Amino acid sequence: MQKDFPGLDRFDRSILAILAEDGRIPVADLARRIGLSKSPTQARVKRLEAEGVITGYRALLDPIRLGLDHVAFVEVRLTDTREKALAEFNAAVRKVPEIEQAHMIASNFDYLLKIRTGSMSEYRAVLAEKISSLPHVANTSTFVAMEAVKETGVSGALDGVG
Repeated sequence: MQKDFPGLDRFDRSILAILAEDGRIPVADLARRIGLSKSPTQARVKRLEAEGVITGYRALLDPIRLGLDHVAFVEVRLTDTREKALAEFNAAVRKVPEIEQAHMIASNFDYLLKIRTGSMSEYRAVLAEKISSLPHVANTSTFVAMEAVKETGVSGALDGVG
């Protein structure tokens, strides 16, 4: 099933799908794979970068090999959900390196955080010293992940677009 991404043609979608899997692919190889010559392919990549569709390139690290194999998901309920309180909470969350992801949720709690640490004791310290002291936190509830069955980035959502 093909997804519709406004303003992106099939070449753009193919470029995005390939770069999401291999951000270090040489432009010549990328051009060959999408069926264009090098110059128009390079121009398209530069346009996608300039338009903010491509926001950057980075190395994907294996957290297990780095000793960061403890993952907890934390539901957070706030004492105040007015715009100022949300902005304060969001700004504080961005400063906590152990918070890998943070999502505002439409549910009986306000945020879902993904926390990555090296152990349960490290997680307990992060919860006590950092998460619980974030602005406007009323309470938290923790769910510990036993195994990551699937973790993908946007590239998974691009399947079938090219």
